[in-house]
Amino acid sequence: MPQPVNTDIIETDAPARLDRLPWLKFHSLVVVALGGTWILDGLEVTLVGSLSGAIGDRASLALSGAQIGLTASAYLAGAVLGALVFGALTDRFGRKPLFMITLGLYIASTLLTGLAWNFWSFALFRFATGAGIGGEYAAINSAVQEFIPARFRGRTDLAINGSWWIGGAIGAVASIIVLDPRLFPVNAGWRFAFIAGGLLGLIIVFLRRFVPESPRWLMTHGRATEAETVVDDIERALPRPFPASPAPPKLRLSRTHQLTLISVARMLFVRYPRRVMLGLTLMATQAFCYNAIFFTYALMLTRYYGVPVRAVGWFILPFAIGNFLGPLVLGPLFDTVGRKVMIAST
Repeated sequence: MPQPVNTDIIETDAPARLDRLPWLKFHSLVVVALGGTWILDGLEVTLVGSLSGAIGDRASLALSGAQIGLTASAYLAGAVLGALVFGALTDRFGRKPLFMITLGLYIASTLLTGLAWNFWSFALFRFATGAGIGGEYAAINSAVQEFIPARFRGRTDLAINGSWWIGGAIGAVASIIVLDPRLFPVNAGWRFAFIAGGLLGLIIVFLRRFVPESPRWLMTHGRATEAETVVDDIERALPRPFPASPAPPKLRLSRTHQLTLISVARMLFVRYPRRVMLGLTLMATQAFCYNAIFFTYALMLTRYYGVPVRAVGWFILPFAIGNFLGPLVLGPLFDTVGRKVMIAST
């Protein structure tokens, strides 16, 4: 007597097929289209740090050191809130729609930052920019983990996050140019920098049109047929097809599972509390002991070391170059030596 078929269970080999792929042009497109935001963010954050002296000038917004610090806090608060809100929306509605929404918010807020007229408007636009980039972090990291084959994932993730410092290097050089009084008035150079940075984001909008929805997201939302169609399209770029056997293993998933913030919290804090504490410690240490320095780095250089405002970029440039070369040189070791040893040693 035949057994009844459980229609609440779906089977799919999409994850195994994605992981067995060699590196393709498709993966390069994903890296550029999704990781490009890191370059823009590095450009903008470095500009804020390098231009803080000009922004605080009496001929400009006349912000005090405390107000510049508060705008940095507003940016971070927006990033945290954006990651939480847009992260939840990404899990509910898909990666691809949120790619465009968060990038659109980021671009619009960056453009508006260049038009700020006082402290409150500048802080508000920085908060909105942070919300956009926080959403980008959530959506992009998810998509990169889901598209990139497992054996390339470590170095790719490091290279993408390290590309932040390409933007940092560009921002350092750009600050030298826009702060040159022979080229731009004090109240115009930093505005031009933000507006130009926002317009560059339109290139990424164009590239993202060619990135499909994540097959892993599709299959976890009961859309296994669509997931396999996406993988079929990716595999068409292979120089020769995979042999029919051995067949890739299949996963069995429930159609009725609904991901919620409560289920995520239970998974993190009940099932994996030690991993959560490790991740929080690493991220908090990095943010507090390293990243936070660059929000007020320009003020420290100009106020305590007598560095001219227009020369601050030269001091940030070596940091940017070193931070980008680090992932390129050490990144492959995370896939060969292992994550634990490399995190501790680096």
